[in-house]
Amino acid sequence: MEKLELLLEEILNKQLIEIRISNSNDREVVQKIKIRPVLLKDELYFQESRYIGKKIFHENYKKEQMNLEILRIMQKECKQLEAETSLESCIVLISKKNKVTIKRKKIKNGCVCHSNELSHNRQKKYILNPEQKVDFLIDLGVQSKEGKIVNSKYDKFRQINRYLEFVEDILPRLQEIKKEKLTIIDFGCGKSYLTFALYYYLHEMQKLPVTIIGLDLKEDVIENCSQLAEKYQYQDLHFIHGDIAQFDEVNEVDMVVSLHACDTATDYAIAKAMSWNAKIIFSVPCCQHELNRQMKSAQWDSIFKYGLIKERIAALVTDGIRANIMEEYGYITQVMEFIDVDNTPKNILIRGIKKDNFHGNKDYLELIKNLSLKPTLVELMKL
Repeated sequence: MEKLELLLEEILNKQLIEIRISNSNDREVVQKIKIRPVLLKDELYFQESRYIGKKIFHENYKKEQMNLEILRIMQKECKQLEAETSLESCIVLISKKNKVTIKRKKIKNGCVCHSNELSHNRQKKYILNPEQKVDFLIDLGVQSKEGKIVNSKYDKFRQINRYLEFVEDILPRLQEIKKEKLTIIDFGCGKSYLTFALYYYLHEMQKLPVTIIGLDLKEDVIENCSQLAEKYQYQDLHFIHGDIAQFDEVNEVDMVVSLHACDTATDYAIAKAMSWNAKIIFSVPCCQHELNRQMKSAQWDSIFKYGLIKERIAALVTDGIRANIMEEYGYITQVMEFIDVDNTPKNILIRGIKKDNFHGNKDYLELIKNLSLKPTLVELMKL
């Protein structure tokens, strides 16, 4: 544990954004733990939030106490720690034999981090004010007519705001694009909670000149969303019935969003985005079945015989390959938790930001070969 102790000594300061501890030995004792710096009477402490069932328990520690408490947790209770500071991200894994593995990654230039709020009684600041009426939230059933968040829709409200936090991160990149009007495509928009939220945030709140197009295969959904956009006088928000693979109504796109597009539809959306040289790509994949059907390896047969394990490995491999291909095409790519897995298992966000003179490598092609894979995105990009 000496390596972990040295790491904690280095990162437990005001530069720390958050530590997340998970992979509990007993989820009835603890599900996860979050730690953040706080100021109490101008003195630095660290607040531990321990999640047990539906309850959260808070405790404040000084640095030396926090260091010892984390070491105890990692020895007795949990096996994984993720830390984010303003300078780097770290992952700590503890094996069954208590071997400590630490991976550290410096924050690259150009990445935007959240400001670190150290007040003790910090309340969650949503981008959309939960006390303010928003027409599309009312019509979509998230708010009541009085403007209160419907209890059964609070997870959806948090999801919308979480999404807008990711958009807020890349707002400076959008503002850098010198165009009269930006074009954003939302492939597989569905009921369009997030499409309306994106337009409201960029056009109404940030006064950014944008045209947003939502595309979906369901005609009734598109018709309903079009009527709502007309009702709110969102003149630059349009909904079109159509398929991702055949969509060719625009030639130049600045940002492509694909949220929960099923299976290979995500690949078509990413391929379209890269063919347009889009500056930003947001993708939350869904239902990755393709590679699950293809994966074969004598070395992995003892693992792949368990269907659930193979399914999950296939989903992660699918998204890992997608992220690598985006890097190869010049996108600084991050794979992040979109929203807490307790709310939805579809919780991985692949975010790519185009950057000149940046190119990934082709190491992933060896993995594809070893597992006998033919991913759709590889075929589409002719790699």
